[in-house]
Order: sequence, then C-alpha cells, then structure tokens
Amino acid sequence: MKTDLQKAIVVLKNTLETDEDYRRGWVANIAMAFKDNYYWYKNNNDKEYLNNEDIHIVANNAAENFIEILCQ
Repeated sequence: MKTDLQKAIVVLKNTLETDEDYRRGWVANIAMAFKDNYYWYKNNNDKEYLNNEDIHIVANNAAENFIEILCQ
C-alpha cells in the first residue's frame, strides 16, 4: 500500500509529464531560484567570476530557497 507521500509524488510526476504549462512553471521557479542566488552570492561576495566552489554554494542555496518557496 502506498503512503500519502508516495501517492502525492505520483500525482506530481504525472502532472509534470502531461501538463506543459505546469511543468514550465516548475522549471521557471527552479531556474529563478538559481539565478537569484547566483546574483545575491556574487554581489554579497564582491566577485566578478564564480569558481566551482562558489557555484556549489550557490546551487545549494538555490535548492534551499526553492524548497522554502515551495513550502510557503
């Protein structure tokens, strides 16, 4: 028997696969979370270019930011 979470993930997965507009919304929100965090990190650290370590930090911050937005 599937848990409520497993059922919800199946619904989300199916909707992302079948609804172009819904999928586009998710993609846009994930992309903006990264873009915003890239901008914030770069400006707060006064860097012209980001190295691989910086990008790793930005990616983790963006993922956290996306989850926070999702849970609002």
